[in-house]
Amino acid sequence: MTTLEDRPHSALLVVDVQNGVVAEAYRRDDVVANIAGLVEKARHEGVPVVWVQHSDAQLVRGSDDWRIVPELVPGDAEPLVEKHYGDSFEDTTLESVLAGLRVGRLVVVGAQTDACIRSTLHGAFVRGYDATLVSDAHTTEDLTAWGAPAPEQVVAHTNLYWAHQAAPGRTAGTVETKDVDFATPA
Repeated sequence: MTTLEDRPHSALLVVDVQNGVVAEAYRRDDVVANIAGLVEKARHEGVPVVWVQHSDAQLVRGSDDWRIVPELVPGDAEPLVEKHYGDSFEDTTLESVLAGLRVGRLVVVGAQTDACIRSTLHGAFVRGYDATLVSDAHTTEDLTAWGAPAPEQVVAHTNLYWAHQAAPGRTAGTVETKDVDFATPA
């Protein structure tokens, strides 16, 4: 139901599942395994997998921390979008990549829940995309020392509020890994 014209396809958007981003993440291994399963499912169904990789002063391009985790290997033909801001659309090639694939619906997974995942979901939604968050395939690290809620609360709260997003002509929502259907909006 996207508001983008002639964009009937879905894509799996894998955001920032990099060594330095998820090293200390909540339920890291479970989340990475769920993402790996979704990547395999998308490939099997001919659904594009689009990878997003962040770099900045703490996540230096080319460093081990910057690399995508070894459990996930982008395919040679799968687009990889480099970014420097939380929103994966901001000052990147993501929109042109998705337009070229005629994608109007994103199934979003990755890290970090309270930063790049939220920013990217909102960025997609305001640009006219349908945006589905996979509720058990995103994570964040423990930032309680800086006043943030515990990571499990951040994940739960993000799932709660994204499940109830609404806007004219667009759909949002959450779905568990086991229930992902790339053909049907949430």
